[in-house]
Amino acid sequence: MAQKTSGEFEKEFTDGLAKETGQDLKAWMETIGGFGTKKRNEVIAKLKADHGFGHMNASLLAGIHANGGNPVYASTDDLLENQFAKAGEMRPLYESFVAFIAENFPDATILPKKTYVSVLENREFGAVNIKKNEVRIGLDLGDRPFDAKIEKAKLTGPMPRISHMFVLTDAKQLDASIVEVLKQSHARCH
Repeated sequence: MAQKTSGEFEKEFTDGLAKETGQDLKAWMETIGGFGTKKRNEVIAKLKADHGFGHMNASLLAGIHANGGNPVYASTDDLLENQFAKAGEMRPLYESFVAFIAENFPDATILPKKTYVSVLENREFGAVNIKKNEVRIGLDLGDRPFDAKIEKAKLTGPMPRISHMFVLTDAKQLDASIVEVLKQSHARCH
């Protein structure tokens, strides 16, 4: 499992644009400039509907366009460090979770973002918020009922489809039942 920074992920995306879409970044900036809107959500919707982009890639392009055509994350490789600023004591627990993901989802990528950490394998199937005294792990479980272990999501940053979460306070909680709900979330996203 690779732990990419947002800057690396963004660079990989922009470097592959021409090969994947037939247009380089400059051409996409011109295309977006012709949309007649500068509203981020409208740009994302148009990229998805008219050009077949997935949400994450459409968001990356919209963000770059809003940033004057310049990469957004190139100078923010310390996104993960910023999330530990007020909860440094949670790093060992977070690292236990990252190791748990690597063991159970070897093709997954951990991608720090501005307000959360994305767990993805082509598509995001988990999200992590680092809080004081706990690590919140968000999941896409649709209409699965909530219970004492898996509750309604209260995370900052990820897409609304991250509907559920479990609160991690001890690495011993990372057991077969957590693998199972992560697999369910993965299956819903893929």
